[in-house]
Amino acid sequence: MCSACGVPTHQPDSGVTGTAAPRKFAALYNKDCRPYLIGTGLAMMADNIEHVITYWVLWEKFQSPALTGFEVISHWVPFLLFSVYFGGLADRHDCRRIIQAAQVLFMAVSVAWGVLIVTDTLEVWSACVLLILHGCAGAIWGPGEQLMLHDFVGPAELPSAVRLNATFRSLGILFGPVVGSALLLGLGPVAGIFVNVAFYLPLTVFLFRTKFTGHTRDGGIIRRPRVGLMDSVRILREISGNPTMVGMIILAGLGAFFVGASMQSSMPIFAQDLGAGSAGTAYGVLLFANGAGGVIGGILLEATGKIKPNVPAAVISTAVYGLSSLFFAMTASYPIAVALLVVGGVANLASMSIGQTVVQLLAKPEERGRVIGVYSVSANGLRAGSGFTVGLLGSAVGVHWSLGISAAALTVGTGIAGWYSLGSRRARQLHQFTD
Repeated sequence: MCSACGVPTHQPDSGVTGTAAPRKFAALYNKDCRPYLIGTGLAMMADNIEHVITYWVLWEKFQSPALTGFEVISHWVPFLLFSVYFGGLADRHDCRRIIQAAQVLFMAVSVAWGVLIVTDTLEVWSACVLLILHGCAGAIWGPGEQLMLHDFVGPAELPSAVRLNATFRSLGILFGPVVGSALLLGLGPVAGIFVNVAFYLPLTVFLFRTKFTGHTRDGGIIRRPRVGLMDSVRILREISGNPTMVGMIILAGLGAFFVGASMQSSMPIFAQDLGAGSAGTAYGVLLFANGAGGVIGGILLEATGKIKPNVPAAVISTAVYGLSSLFFAMTASYPIAVALLVVGGVANLASMSIGQTVVQLLAKPEERGRVIGVYSVSANGLRAGSGFTVGLLGSAVGVHWSLGISAAALTVGTGIAGWYSLGSRRARQLHQFTD
C-alpha cells in the first residue's frame, strides 16, 4: 500500500520508503510547482469573474431559466464529448502549449463578451456560442493541467499537488465572485470583462519559462498513435477492470450529473429569493461561501493528512455534498444557506481531489492523459446533465424544487454506489483471505 495516498494497488517509486510520511503542503515547497499553482488560481479566478459578470448580464437581459440551464449544458458538453481526445493530445504533445492555447481561447472569449455588451448587440445565439467556446477552453486545459502536476512533483507528492491545485482553484472560485462583483459594480460589465483578461496572463507567461512539459519524468514526449474511437473503447475496457478507479469515476459522475455547476449558474435566482438587502451583494456572498468551503477543505485535508484518497472517503464526502445541497435548496434562511454552501464546498473539494489523485496514481504513464480524460468525462462532462436536472427542470417546477430533487437523487445514488463498491471490496478481500 502507498503510504502517500492509501491506495492498496499503488506502490510509491523507489525513492519513497513504505514508512515515510509525505510532507504537508509538499507541492508548495516545489519551486516549479508553486508558481504554477498560483497561476492556476488566478486563471480560475478569471474564469469565475467571467461567470459572475456574464451570468448576471444574461439574467438581467433575458430573464430566462432555460438559458440558465444552457449556461451549464454548454459549458460542460465539451468535456463530455472531447475530454478523452484532449487527453490523447496531452499524452502526445507538450502540455505547456496545450494549456497556453486554452488560456488564449479564454481571453478571446472575454474580449468578445465585452465587445457584444458595449455595442449592445448581445443576442441569445451569440451568447450560446461564447458559452460553448468557454467550455471548450476548459476541456482543453484539464488533462494537460493534471499531467503537469505529475511532472512537477512525481508520484510520491502527487496527492499534495492535486489537493493544493484543487485548493488554488477553489481560491479562484472564492475570490472570483468578490473581484467579479467589485468589477461589475465598480467598473460595469464592459470594463470589468476587459480587465479580466489580465488574470489569464501569469499562467500563460510562466509556461514559457518552465522546463517541464508534462512528460519529463516519463522520459520526454513519445509520439504515440492518434486517439481513435477504438482506442477510447480500449481505455474504457481497461478502466472497467479496476474497481477502485471505477468507483471514483461513478461517484464523480453522480455529483456532476445531479448537482454539478448548476448551483453556481442558478445563484442569481437564489440571491433574489434569499437576499438580505441588495440582491447583487447577496449574490456575491453566496458564491463566496461556496468557494470558501473549497479553500477550507483543501487546507484541512493538506494540514491533517488524515483522509486518504480511497473509496470510503469518496463515498462519505460525496454524500455530505448531496445532503448539504438538498438542505440549501430547502432552506429559506440566508445565514443557513451560507453555512450549507461552506459545508458543501468542503465536501466537494474532498471528493474531487480524492478522485483525481487515485486516477492519476493508478493510470499507466503512457495513457495517463487519456485516463484523466475518461475521468473528466464523468467528473466534468456529466455536469451538462445538471443543466437539465436543475436548470431546465427549474423552468417547470422552480429552481428550489429542481435542486432539491437532484440533490436527493445524488444522495441516494451515492449510497447505492458506495454499498456496491465497498461490498465488492470486502468480497475481494475475503476471497483473497480464504485463498
